[in-house]
Amino acid sequence: MRRVWEALFLLVILAMNLIRSSMQQAFVICTSMQEIPMESTQFLFYGTKKANTIVNNESAEIIRMLSSQFNEFAKNPELDFYPEDKDIREAIDAVNDWVYTSLNNGVYRCGFAQAQGAYDTAIDELTAAFDKAASILEKQRYIAGDTFTEADIRLFVTLLRFDEVYTVYFKTNTRSVATTPSLLNYCRDIYQMEGVADTCNMEQIKTHYYCSHPHLNKFSIIPRGGNFEELLKQPHDRDTL
Repeated sequence: MRRVWEALFLLVILAMNLIRSSMQQAFVICTSMQEIPMESTQFLFYGTKKANTIVNNESAEIIRMLSSQFNEFAKNPELDFYPEDKDIREAIDAVNDWVYTSLNNGVYRCGFAQAQGAYDTAIDELTAAFDKAASILEKQRYIAGDTFTEADIRLFVTLLRFDEVYTVYFKTNTRSVATTPSLLNYCRDIYQMEGVADTCNMEQIKTHYYCSHPHLNKFSIIPRGGNFEELLKQPHDRDTL
């Protein structure tokens, strides 16, 4: 499973932990000769060895690059999180579609809503998707079937942050991972895979979120929270599914 966490670690770093100033520097280098707006809130894949340019800034494509384009450097190149099997790919794509819209991006739609109606729509869709994931994971070990895939990586990084960040900061308080057995044990299963815990730094995650948006948290106060990571260290029963 080592390859899983090489990909997960890189994805989390790119998607969540890149600081804004470094991204601005990359955009400056790559757009200095072009009239491109300097809004640099997207995470990106930046290649420096030869091209010294942005390779890609779409998360759905970056995760697949990390899973397939660096096999010569991987310790377990046989691992594939987007297998060529048509049925498996269809299952992954179907899950990614609703998980991204209503959960991965849904938390941001809630947190950055500027009208009550927009928030109400987003939170309703998020709550329904949360319950859908919980229901699916009561019956199968992984979100797209019996195999660990990129769909699980994409769901896990949101669930990891849900209680400690999104419930408070983005007002997604209709649900909680800690009180939803199937999702909590699902997170435990993934968190306890070899190498995963080393890529999860809740202190850094909370500092990043709570100190990045002055209009949401003027004084950068970081809530103490319930130590969600400690819950993830407890035993799970996912191997019985």
